[in-house]
Amino acid sequence: MSKLRVMITAAGTGIGAAIARAFADEGHRVHASDIDEEALSRLNDDYPEIVTTPVDVRDEDAIDTWFDDTVDAVDGLDVLVNNAGIAGPTATVEDMDFEGWRECLTVCLDAQFLTCRRAVPLMKDQRSGCIINISSTAGLFGLPFRTPYAAAKWGVIGLTKSLAVEVGRWNIRVNAICPGAVEGDRMDRVIAAESRTSGRSQAELRAEYTKGVSLNRFVRPQEIAALALFLASPAAAMISGQAIAVDGNTETYHTE
Repeated sequence: MSKLRVMITAAGTGIGAAIARAFADEGHRVHASDIDEEALSRLNDDYPEIVTTPVDVRDEDAIDTWFDDTVDAVDGLDVLVNNAGIAGPTATVEDMDFEGWRECLTVCLDAQFLTCRRAVPLMKDQRSGCIINISSTAGLFGLPFRTPYAAAKWGVIGLTKSLAVEVGRWNIRVNAICPGAVEGDRMDRVIAAESRTSGRSQAELRAEYTKGVSLNRFVRPQEIAALALFLASPAAAMISGQAIAVDGNTETYHTE
């Protein structure tokens, strides 16, 4: 596979960092952004070849500047990975504040629109490109107490499928990856928040999450990265408009 020009949001830690490392390990030219400058610095310590830029994806101007600088440096774009997201508030819908709802949709959905809006003209000009939007299995099933997050992730799938139809004739492919429960700090925070809301212990909730997965464990970030790398490869040349779960076959979600 020829060397690709890759832009990834929220690549300082977790899934985003795993994706950045996977592309860099294959020799691709990776440009990573994140709101967390310390996380980007740690990524650079391990991978000095990755170009890192602090970007708050809630800021349209910051996204535009990142795209302008990156495209000037590499003269095009082959792969965009939209990974930025937040867990959003954990509460019943009647106790949900609108500010928390809006922020979750802004980071998880609006930011993907803003980056796609910049990436598509570049990919049309070269008549090729691959956009990978990170959704969630919450975008495939309902998720009680997490309505903003689930709504945003369903929106990501709608964006993905609609955009794939719109840009296919320029040989641009658009797919969504839907991770299940991914091991790491973020999932730890989600379980802690759900514990506070539901009154159930973190150990009980973690066991319930795991029990609902046929393969009986959480997803590893590297497994999400492996799919991203495949979707960007020639082997996936006829895969577009898909929402692909990487979840070990998640069978159930919490209902209490």
